[in-house]
Amino acid sequence: ISGILDVYLIYQTMLFIPFYLQDEASPAALTDLCLTYVSQNLECFCVKRPDGSLCFREAVLFPQELADQLLAKMATEGLLNDSTVGIFRNCEYLRLRRACIRTARISAEAFQRALCPHRLLELDAARVNADLTIPDILQGLATNKYCQESLQRLVLTGLTMSSLEEPIRYRFSSLQALRSLSLANVDFYDSGLVDVCSLPRLESLDLSNTSVTNLSPLLGLKERLRSLTLHQLKRLEMSTAQLLGVIGQLDVLQHLDISDDKQFTSDVARQLLGHPGILPALVSLDVSGRKQVTDAAVKAFVEERPGMTFVGLLATDVTGEANETQICEALRRYSEREGFVREALFHLFSLTHVMEKPRPDILKLVVLGMRNHPATLNVQLAASACVFNLTKQDLAAGMPVRLLSTVTQLLLEAMRTFPNHQQLQKNCLLSLCSDRILQEVPFNRFEAAKLVMQWLCNHEDQNMQRMAVAIISILAAKLSTEQTAQLGAELFIVKQLLHIVRQKATQGVVDATLKFTLSALWNLTDESPTTCRHFIENQGLDLFIKVLESFPNESSIQQKVLGLLNNIAEVGELHGELMVQGFLDHISNLLHSLEVEVSYFAAGILAHLTSRGEEAWTLSPSLRSSLLEQLHNVITKWPTPECEMVAYRSFNPFFPLLECFHTPGVQLWAAWAMQHVCSKNASRYCSMLLEEGGLQQLEHVHAHPQTHKDVKMLAESILDSLQRHRARTGQPANTHISRRPPTQ
Repeated sequence: ISGILDVYLIYQTMLFIPFYLQDEASPAALTDLCLTYVSQNLECFCVKRPDGSLCFREAVLFPQELADQLLAKMATEGLLNDSTVGIFRNCEYLRLRRACIRTARISAEAFQRALCPHRLLELDAARVNADLTIPDILQGLATNKYCQESLQRLVLTGLTMSSLEEPIRYRFSSLQALRSLSLANVDFYDSGLVDVCSLPRLESLDLSNTSVTNLSPLLGLKERLRSLTLHQLKRLEMSTAQLLGVIGQLDVLQHLDISDDKQFTSDVARQLLGHPGILPALVSLDVSGRKQVTDAAVKAFVEERPGMTFVGLLATDVTGEANETQICEALRRYSEREGFVREALFHLFSLTHVMEKPRPDILKLVVLGMRNHPATLNVQLAASACVFNLTKQDLAAGMPVRLLSTVTQLLLEAMRTFPNHQQLQKNCLLSLCSDRILQEVPFNRFEAAKLVMQWLCNHEDQNMQRMAVAIISILAAKLSTEQTAQLGAELFIVKQLLHIVRQKATQGVVDATLKFTLSALWNLTDESPTTCRHFIENQGLDLFIKVLESFPNESSIQQKVLGLLNNIAEVGELHGELMVQGFLDHISNLLHSLEVEVSYFAAGILAHLTSRGEEAWTLSPSLRSSLLEQLHNVITKWPTPECEMVAYRSFNPFFPLLECFHTPGVQLWAAWAMQHVCSKNASRYCSMLLEEGGLQQLEHVHAHPQTHKDVKMLAESILDSLQRHRARTGQPANTHISRRPPTQ
């Protein structure tokens, strides 16, 4: 870890950009890369204390601002818990000043032991888990007199005010240096407000959605309060005149928010705007959601205060969402307020419907709303619709990959949260069905494939079905072998895909849905014996023979069907299911197809089935001999394809075939297949072949006295490709590649 920090310090002055301010279009800052690596691999650098918490194995001095950012990143990415927060117990090496534990899941004990010993300037504990209450935080801060003297900003949005088991013993008034306090969405009452208003330096206060009934204690702050947020005070018992009587005495107030997304009937906004001379120092006023506001009143109020810079008018009778600038400002300012976010996204949807240029700046604002309100259906519904508008067709190509990665993960989260809401699922599928996202953007493809399959199994919408199977077919090709096997092992997945194929075969329809479904099954059965078994047990073989018979002139359909049957043929225990005279006759006919791709896959099936010794062949020896002869003759006549016909995850299924010296046709097919992909895509397949030990295997085949001359020539061609690849990539060429003349 010290090496990582050394790199950070060397480049700090050049590349230091806080991760939360980075432009996704730019490469990730070195700071963020280091923080991500450390936070995701803490256990590699740490040991566990007896209580299970982590501490660094070696003493490493973090720059103070880096310690702040590490804590914030761990919280943001869901990595901050009772165990990981333990690294911050050492105040000497990880000094915190601006601590952000927003949405973290830590206990009161872990908070007090790890964070309270620091001399904090700021603490943002918004929406932490319910186990950590406001009294817990105040009690912890009270244990450090230096923290009490230094803490200037405290955010407690969404926390529980008190424990039911014991009364509040610790008060806000002990935080004598506090300048800014947010208690939004807290069950906070009048008695607490009296305590807060005794703070000698408090300048900014947010009481949004609290249970305060009387604001008279605010008069204790009238000489210093500069910012006051009173959004949606649901239990206020003061009359409009009484409320304005208090607010009107806050002579130095510069920012006032009396917005209300619940649209209560109070006329406080109307009367405030019509009150001459009130709040002369005001530069920012938010009355969003107040329906009784008029154009004339707003104009007169602003003209009386030439220093005004902002008036919030979203969801009022005065336009506050008339154009892009206003809507984006609303999303930026109200990102924590679900009612206003929903309102702004609703108007944004109409705006983005006709956009012709990529707008990553707007997509970032949509992401902000989705992230802050993951469990609010209306927000996710509107946001997912906006995401589709902003990323459809060619627009996705102009979006930064990191931004698309973030929004894709949020779409998946929405699909998980609302599995039964059809329109939301459609919105997410529409956004996911993008070549740029599916091919280039990093996200949890395994999770995405499962979610899309679940949707597919529960809905019959034909248009959405096509998109769903398209997504699955592409995702399945990009999963690891283990993930593909795990996905295909789910019986319902195979059943549903076979059901779609059966429908199309019965209708005699060749369309995109059929092709994508066949591709999905092909990818899911690749090196997955369990999936292959599910396929056989659910009458997949009979169905696929029917597909071959139904579409004899559709080479693309034949290739996909034969590709899957190749995967079945690789599973030795299923050979008996394929040892059927009628099936083999059909494959034998396709072996002689003029389409090289079709002939290639038919040859692969026969190669696997005839590779086992005569004792394992359950049909007549003469049939096996005939098939082997046909196999050899056909392969030698194949022209060289112009492009790569097939993609492989591994060469492991080919190695046993190369050992079949008694059946040259089988060896020939395996060697031809390996030579084909290595010649068309050397960077991928030569590397794969070397990593899997293919070099030694091919040298053995090349040198073996029983190897047929045709096989030997192909093996030599592959070895030459490997030699050239190693020379290009700088790999050591110390392995001798022999060159013997072909055996006659």
